[in-house]
Amino acid sequence: MSADRYDKVKQNPKFHQLVARRARWAWGLAAVILLMYFVFILLIAFTPHWLAEPIVSGSVITLGIPLGLLVIIVAFVLTGIYVHKANTDFDRINQQIISETEQ
Repeated sequence: MSADRYDKVKQNPKFHQLVARRARWAWGLAAVILLMYFVFILLIAFTPHWLAEPIVSGSVITLGIPLGLLVIIVAFVLTGIYVHKANTDFDRINQQIISETEQ
């Protein structure tokens, strides 16, 4: 791509909107994941007795196991949500920017 086209992209308001929206989504989801991890670590640090409680009476599975799995599953789901958003909305805006700069 030529320097002229790069300048057109940088000056396009849709490009600035795309960059801002992508950053908002990325930072927002990263904050959710970090908060979830920190809460889980704080639970481990300050309430290990609660996490060691069995799910049901007589069970060998404690509350900590499904909570740990939930942390992992939520991280995967949030990653999938971001990928879906990137492949639909962000790519659509990206294609609009490309088509506008080709004119």
